[in-house]
Amino acid sequence: MERPLIQDSTTPLLASEGVGKKGETGLIADLWTLTKPGINVSNSFAMLTGFWLAGPGFQDIGLLLFTLLGTALVIAGGCTLNNFIDRDIDPLMDRTRTRPIPGGRITPALAFWFGTLCTVLGLSVLVILVNPMAAMLSLVGFVVYVFIYSLWLKRTTTLNTVVGSISGAVPPMIGWVALTGTLDLPAWILFLIMFLWQPPHFFAIAMRKVDDYRAAGIPMLPVVKGFKETKWQTLGFVLLLVPASLMLFFTGVVSWIYLTVAGVLGLFYIIFAVQGIFTNDDQGWARKMFIYSLIYLTGLQIVMLIDATGPFSS
Repeated sequence: MERPLIQDSTTPLLASEGVGKKGETGLIADLWTLTKPGINVSNSFAMLTGFWLAGPGFQDIGLLLFTLLGTALVIAGGCTLNNFIDRDIDPLMDRTRTRPIPGGRITPALAFWFGTLCTVLGLSVLVILVNPMAAMLSLVGFVVYVFIYSLWLKRTTTLNTVVGSISGAVPPMIGWVALTGTLDLPAWILFLIMFLWQPPHFFAIAMRKVDDYRAAGIPMLPVVKGFKETKWQTLGFVLLLVPASLMLFFTGVVSWIYLTVAGVLGLFYIIFAVQGIFTNDDQGWARKMFIYSLIYLTGLQIVMLIDATGPFSS
């Protein structure tokens, strides 16, 4: 697929000015927006879940705070650079055309250097104040999101969502490794849960915003394969996700309480996914699946925090 391109003559990469006619408060707000706070908070919470499962009780608050800071900075850097990379396609979509760069409030140069600075600072915090393995995992997530997903797959293949899910599945592993220093089986299961959760979540978004993605020439699954194939793939990932979520119980880091709640949440997720195969209200179903995906993941993470038994905490 040919990549759409908008000439950015008004805000060149090497522009000397940082913003237009806005005050310091506006600049800070726009830089904050570039970091995609919603994504950062959700990923930081996933990291917190991994940390907590490895040792309930927050035995080392200082280590937790440094891990949160380093992880959040790397995520902020990746999201900012994503905004920099997408500066040619964001003006083509209603939901992104008012972002700071296409809106002319932040120059691409400022976004690039701000994202780079956040990333370097975050990795430095993790290497120096947490441990090198946590920093390496964070770097893996960053590389997948910025280079493999944003620069390459997002613009070339429907596999962009699936492969890009690797970056969003790394945070709980970072939390686990920060405390234990090792990648134990529970950390891999947490990765698997997050990896399998993301395609159904983002497929629902892609269905709801299919016209935006089509206008920008982005080969999201609903754009290329249609809604029917997207709904079948959603069901497939949900059917893989639910048993993967139950596997955490057998590692001993959670008890039957988690197993029960995860089972109930998973059953409803499967039911909703199956409904999509038979419904004609594709947009209504996509909206329901999007909302329930958030309820499902939040429910899982909360019960993990409540029910953690911490056999690895010693």
